[in-house]
Amino acid sequence: MKVFQLAMSFMLLFIFQLPGLAGAEDKSNVLNMEELTIQVMPEYSYHPKDKKKNPPLLVGYHGALKNNAEQPQKGQVVIPLPMDEENFRIGFAGDYSRDLTEMNEIEYELDQDKGTISWETSEEIQPGEIYKFVIEYYTDSISEKDGTKKLAYDFTSFTEIGLLNLIFVEPLNSETFKLEPASEQQQKNSYNMNMFLYQSQGMKAGEAKNIKLEYKRTDGRTTAEIMEDMAGDAKKAGTVKQNDEKMPLWLVITVVGSVTLIAAVLLIFFMKRKTKPAQENAASDIDPKKAKLRGMLVEGSITETEYNELLKKLGGRK
Repeated sequence: MKVFQLAMSFMLLFIFQLPGLAGAEDKSNVLNMEELTIQVMPEYSYHPKDKKKNPPLLVGYHGALKNNAEQPQKGQVVIPLPMDEENFRIGFAGDYSRDLTEMNEIEYELDQDKGTISWETSEEIQPGEIYKFVIEYYTDSISEKDGTKKLAYDFTSFTEIGLLNLIFVEPLNSETFKLEPASEQQQKNSYNMNMFLYQSQGMKAGEAKNIKLEYKRTDGRTTAEIMEDMAGDAKKAGTVKQNDEKMPLWLVITVVGSVTLIAAVLLIFFMKRKTKPAQENAASDIDPKKAKLRGMLVEGSITETEYNELLKKLGGRK
């Protein structure tokens, strides 16, 4: 994955543009990126419109911005994305209400020339308040030759970031999985899903993280599809096996859930997420979410009652 660069200074790459300032000087860096978690998930799931030919790569940005101005702010957020990557497409974009009880699927604009995504905040951001957003995108950046799959993931910070969490999630049923340089932390959840974490505090604009991944995997199913199969098998057996080395619930949900946020109350957000009216490909878009819910049920992260309630909110049945 190539490092993406824009024809502007790093200080202008991340902009909060205030409304009603025509003819006035633009204000930049009104919001500071307190925390950014990036999840890199090879072969986790396909985009709803994919034809399932190439190994998919799902990447999620989960950001927390702080309003450092003395006045409430509501306006346009602009974030750069690697749109020059092969078959780049957005999977989901959303932000959270002020009380963090609802997720709003946002209407966004893509600027292919500048390589940015932009949207209007759903609500005013009060002074000192945290504003959280999620952007998920897919690419075909994984190469394959002689049974070996490779990915070069490069991230260049587009602004100052208080804390960067970079998480690589190993697809289920991988035969080998090697990261270079090696991760700082590694854990497993009760699905035996390996997660590798890199952290950087006080990351400056222009600083980069360059990770090379090489792995072997012959299973043609995605991780989401495998979890759906496992959920069906566990339901038939009537038992759920738990791994002794279980990761924190927030991280399990962060990885398992398609729409996520770095907080222990993620489940509440997911339950109260607002969804758009059904559209042409609604069935194919919602099936992966049902599969992930089944996975969470088998995981033991949610109860049968919670699973049924979540499923109702997706408009589906067991």
